[in-house]
This record gives sequence, structure tokens and C-alpha cells, in this order.
Amino acid sequence: MANSLQDKLRELRHQIHSNPELSFEEYETSALIKKELDRMGIPWQAMAGTGVCALIEGRNPSSKVVGLRADMDALPIQEVEGRPYGSRNPGKMHACGHDVHTTCLLGTAELLNNLRNQFNGTVKLVFQPGEERIPGGASLMIKDGVLDNPKVDVMIGQHVMPQMPVGLYGFREGLYMASADEIYLTLHGKGGHGAAPHLCIDPVAAAAQILVSLQQVVSRGANPIIPSVLSFGKVIANGATNVIPETVYIEGTFRTLDEAWRAEAHEKIRSITKGVAASFGVRAELEIRKGYPFLRNDPALTARCREAASAFVGEAHIEELSIWMAAEDFAYYSHNVPSCFYRLGVRNEARGIVHGVHHPGFDIDEDALSLGVGMMSWLALQELNN
Repeated sequence: MANSLQDKLRELRHQIHSNPELSFEEYETSALIKKELDRMGIPWQAMAGTGVCALIEGRNPSSKVVGLRADMDALPIQEVEGRPYGSRNPGKMHACGHDVHTTCLLGTAELLNNLRNQFNGTVKLVFQPGEERIPGGASLMIKDGVLDNPKVDVMIGQHVMPQMPVGLYGFREGLYMASADEIYLTLHGKGGHGAAPHLCIDPVAAAAQILVSLQQVVSRGANPIIPSVLSFGKVIANGATNVIPETVYIEGTFRTLDEAWRAEAHEKIRSITKGVAASFGVRAELEIRKGYPFLRNDPALTARCREAASAFVGEAHIEELSIWMAAEDFAYYSHNVPSCFYRLGVRNEARGIVHGVHHPGFDIDEDALSLGVGMMSWLALQELNN
């Protein structure tokens, strides 16, 4: 049944891919989803602005509710040229596969809607905005009641994985992805001539020492068994060879898989920054913007999904995933209901489809579309009839 939808899936994916919309601006994507659901006769309601929630009721609809989620926002990236289905919106691109996720969930909706007399319970389709931007569309969908009326018993999400060849699927029980917090730091000193540093308060020297000192948060403050990352990717000291600037601006990220340590690390970052800045005589303005929590796959649900996937495609097509320190707002669902977030292989080296997500050359082997629909539909059916 999934294979029979392949041409339609490819057409839908191209339509969405060529019209990428940034987080919380997915107006045309949302309209397309509603149009497709109307065509299928599936009732829906708008949520969290551009979000859409829809229901497919089987027999005994209150017996169990399985939520299926797709995100639909794009990234502020300029896509490589030359693709007939490439982005028509300059500086915007579906570089994380959310066009694939939305397409697969629409295909899954069509397949399961055709089978609604053959399963028990209800499928709740969650088309979610704003995964790429704090506070995350998942948190807003939950706030708007997406997990209620009817109450979702389990949530399942699928995400492309360009490191994994097409035809493979990845699962991991327990902790899988990290929390993610954004760090913004401005150091205010006293600028002046580089030949007279004694007349200045140098924020560049202070920034260098703070960056080095903050590495102790992970290397000496973290329990070695708790995965942690503290990285800084932006430093602006807009002086010159002979000009000490007034200010230095720094941005970074902190990620981990433990909420207690996360809070403790925030305090260590604040304390070290304040202390080092004071020792240099500079004034520090520090903001730690709390992002998504860690993502935990419910062990029992994920074990069932993995077993079902193996029965569907064979054990040779199933891979065990490692912990990944990237973040995903699907994590919010995992902190509210038993959840399983698994991976869909999209790589094809023979065709040059090798780029990772968030890269301007990212693409997929489109055979993954029907494979994604087949797997998501199968997992939902197995869970509903469990």
C-alpha cells in the first residue's frame, strides 16, 4: 500500500521542498496539509498557530490513542542550485528533512484512513511547527492540548538520518538526544590604542580567559558518565591590529542528558564568567537561554517498535542508534507520554546523496518516502492492536 503511494509522495515532497517556510511561518505548508486532509475526509483542527492536529478513528476509538508526529519548518540556509524541486525562497531550505516528515505523515494518514475499519483505537496526526526554534513548536502544541481530547497513550516520531543508507531504520531505548541551551555573553571593557593597553580594560583578553576557563565546567565539573558538551561558535571582537575594542560578544551552546547536572552546569557557567570578568575589570552580561530537554525513548514502547520493525523489514534492516548530542523538541512529548523517536535511512552514496542535515547540499533518496510511510503505518497498527 505504501509503495502504491510513491508517485504521490514524491509530488508532495517536491511541492513542500520547493516552498520552505521558517519556524512558525509555515502558512502555505499548513494550508497544503489541511487541503490534503480534507481530500481524505479526515477531520482536523488548527493548533499553535500553523500547527495541525487530525484524528483517524478506528473501531472502539477510545480503546487506545497513538500519536504520530511530523515537524514542518525549514532552515535559514541557501540551497545549492540545479535541483528542479529546489527552494524557490531565497535563503530558506528544507535542510533537515522536515519536508520528508510531513510528506510521510500525510502518506501514513492516507494509508491508515483506508484501513480504519481494520484497527482498534484512534490515530492522532500531529503536524507541528517550529522545531528549529526555541521554545519549540512541540511545547506550544502540548500547551494547546495536543496530547488531550482524546488523551494520547503513546507518541511515535520519525526523522531522516543521512548517515544511514536508505532501507535501514534506527532505534534506541532510553536516553537518546541531549538538552540544548543557548549562551549569549557580552563583555564590556574600555577600548583604546593597542599600543597603550595600560590605559584600557581589555575585553579580548578577558574573553580568551573566560573561554578557556569555561572548559573546566565539562572537563572537571561533570560526572564522566554523563554526556556533556560546551561549545562556543561565535566570538566578535570588532577592533583592529592596533585597536582594543570596547566590547566582545560570544555565543555558545551547552548540552547534556541529565536535568540536575544541567542546572548545576548553568550555575558554574555563571560563576566562572562572573569571577574571571571581575578579575579583568570588565563587566559581563550573560544570558543562558534554556532550550529543549533531553529526549528519552520509552524502553518498553521502543522495544515493541523495534521488534515490530524487525518483523516488518527483517532484522538486517534495523540498526542500534548511539546517543547523539543534537537536540530535538520531540523531547517534550517524551517527558509527557511514552514515546519512540526512530530514524529513517535516506543515504545513497552511488547517487551522491551523502550530505548531512543543515547542509546546503542535503537531499534524500526518495525511495525513503514510501519506506517511511510503510514503517510509520505498520508501527501505528501494531501498537493500536497490541
